[in-house]
Amino acid sequence: MAEPAPFEDREARDATHRRLRPVERLLITGGGALGVLSLLVGGLGLQQGGAFYVLAFGDPAAVSGTAVAALLAAGLALAVAAFAGLAIAPWSRPLAGAVLGVVSSLVAWRLLGTLDGGDGAGAGASAADRTGLAFWCQAIAAWLLAWGTVEQLAATEIRPGLRGGKLLRGVLGLLIPLLFGVWLLLLWEFATRGFGVPQVLLPAPSMIAERIASSTSILWADFRQTFLKAVLIGYAIGCGAGFVVAILIDRSPFLKRGLLPVGNLVSALPIVGVAPIMVMWFGFDWPSKAAVVVVMTFFPMLVNTVSGLAAASAMQRDLMRTYAASYTQDLFKLRLPEALPFIFNALKINSTLALIGAIVAEFFGTPTVGMGFRISTEVGRMNVDMVWAEIAVAAVAGSAFYALLALLERGATFWHPSVRRGAR
Repeated sequence: MAEPAPFEDREARDATHRRLRPVERLLITGGGALGVLSLLVGGLGLQQGGAFYVLAFGDPAAVSGTAVAALLAAGLALAVAAFAGLAIAPWSRPLAGAVLGVVSSLVAWRLLGTLDGGDGAGAGASAADRTGLAFWCQAIAAWLLAWGTVEQLAATEIRPGLRGGKLLRGVLGLLIPLLFGVWLLLLWEFATRGFGVPQVLLPAPSMIAERIASSTSILWADFRQTFLKAVLIGYAIGCGAGFVVAILIDRSPFLKRGLLPVGNLVSALPIVGVAPIMVMWFGFDWPSKAAVVVVMTFFPMLVNTVSGLAAASAMQRDLMRTYAASYTQDLFKLRLPEALPFIFNALKINSTLALIGAIVAEFFGTPTVGMGFRISTEVGRMNVDMVWAEIAVAAVAGSAFYALLALLERGATFWHPSVRRGAR
């Protein structure tokens, strides 16, 4: 018996209706139409010259004949890729996605070369002088085809029981958001450099990357001060204290009725009001920032854990009483396992709250190091690329922290229906 194909399309399950969804057809058709439009605009610019040339390609002194030929070839490639994608997608979504993705990536690389002036023409010209209507048509077309790539991959299903299917699902799960994020950065790069946006308003991602590469020692010192000290220590204390107090509240109806309303009130306190008080109590170094993190993470953990401990059904509790289980046995064998999804939910929420709280707290007093300190000082110096570099480091750290907690949750709550559904 032949081995089943690794990919199975949702629409291909019905052999009589193998049609693209309207949004997919619109994306691919729109990308091809813009590729054809760039060819028409480019041909008109070459034929008429003068103002038509400037409209199509930009400043003649900044654009060489090689760059013009490359733009025309890219427009043709976009049109052909769109036609091929429309023809292939009903039969093989992964192959259609590969064609669209490869062509859109090559065109994006060519457009970046146009912005950089890689052919050597117009050495003193700006990137905005090298962009015309043909450039922008191709930029939008490549983005639409890349979006079509993501749609094709997202609509691809892997046959249940296939050997290596779990690995393929994991690869698709990483590839789809990666492609989407990379193309957002490319659009950002095209827009800021192509329209000549001032650096103090919005620097290009390439400038931010250069700043990160040249300021690794400063960024590491800020990361260590804010994340490794204030965030992690405050997070551990706040979440741990919230969990312990939730266990105590579970044993005392008085605390449940008296402390929880107070906890909800305190959790609504604004961080800009709490941070200066913590700085006055604990000083200007990282302990005051950790104290702010403790305040921000304590009550989400408390409320979620108390709710999770009450999640066990009446039938489950009656079964434990039938077995003459003690409170400790009931807690560790029934109620805490049932509360794990609630606890991990609080841990994931607190992973973002902790980082936000520590950075904001550093605006109200800190030594000459820290992410919040660097952001506030560099904004005053108009070094916006350094500000974005700090934001990028914070985003990567927060995302990695959240992803680690999500992996731990999948391992600890493998029995939960939501995890089992995601694994199929």
